[in-house]
Amino acid sequence: MMLIGCLLVLLTMNQVMPQAKRGNKVGLRTSHQGRETLQPGVEVQSIVPGVSSMNISLLEQSLIPTRSPLLGPSTEQKTSDDMRLHLLKNTLVTCNDGTTAGYYIREAKGSKRWIIFLEGGWCCYSKETCDVRYKNAKRLMSSSDWPKSRRGTGILSSRQDENPHWWNLNAVFVPYCSSDVWSGNVSKSRNDYAFMGSVIIQQVIRELVPKGIKQAKTVILAGSSAGGTGVLINLDRVASLVEELTADTVQVRGLVDSGWFLETKHGKSDCMDGAACALTDAIKKGLKLWNGTLPEKCSQQFKKEDEWQCFYGPKSYTSMKTPIFVVQWLYDVEQLRIENIQPDFQFMTANQWNNIQSIGRELKKSLREVP
Repeated sequence: MMLIGCLLVLLTMNQVMPQAKRGNKVGLRTSHQGRETLQPGVEVQSIVPGVSSMNISLLEQSLIPTRSPLLGPSTEQKTSDDMRLHLLKNTLVTCNDGTTAGYYIREAKGSKRWIIFLEGGWCCYSKETCDVRYKNAKRLMSSSDWPKSRRGTGILSSRQDENPHWWNLNAVFVPYCSSDVWSGNVSKSRNDYAFMGSVIIQQVIRELVPKGIKQAKTVILAGSSAGGTGVLINLDRVASLVEELTADTVQVRGLVDSGWFLETKHGKSDCMDGAACALTDAIKKGLKLWNGTLPEKCSQQFKKEDEWQCFYGPKSYTSMKTPIFVVQWLYDVEQLRIENIQPDFQFMTANQWNNIQSIGRELKKSLREVP
């Protein structure tokens, strides 16, 4: 894969976390390998090796062509490395199909550090696109088939050699089953889907109180792809909730992996496939369907009909007060796909190649404001 133009800032989260205070934003720009698409609307999420250890100090690390799935194969026999499934006690907070939402957790007794990771997986924005999604990717809309335990890898790994800085923290993985880019606030009715992504995040945090998050010193809200965008639009509310729940001063930070998208310029608008339509059109339609909850300060910058712009990193970042750490490949496969560009270098036209280069330049420019 060509990594022309990849950008690396030699910054480590290990250095940032003790020093940054809420209100002083921090960020990282680096290369990121594309994700493999299983079928429309389904992605294999990955964390680049440097982020797995939260210590990117060499350019070579960003060029290693390695993908490690966020969660390994499920297992029925619990081991000390497993993350155990907990369905929410509040059964009114549901996935799209009305099944109770939940989270996986591996507790680290004595640790006051937490990471809460939001899964990605695109979205649906109409009855038709949601029906197709449910047929092809039910696990992204229902908890009915979730395994009882999963093995964390990458930044959720409990192996010190794989995750040297964060292997012994409290790790929480929140499966994506709301199809609303973690923004929705709509309960299920008889014939319609629920969209409760924003509510799920808040409820997960509240249900972590008995597990010790009230004593937290550091809480990281992280996510990849749609989960990364979910971090952008939920981080300030999460920070406020965590600070409300904790007795002592707590550092809340965001990690956005491949969730920093630019506004679409060449995407399709007349399509049924929710995974191939222009992101702007999907968000505009979906925001009404989901009753999307957006960052208050961001939405105040726009008219009601333009609030969808808060889903884009360059627009939402300027009003955020909680520090974030951004990992984004300049030529992200998802950004290219929603621009109606298939990254097949053997059959690419000169015009498509120029568009790709333009996207890379625009994305690099959009990150200049991220320290």
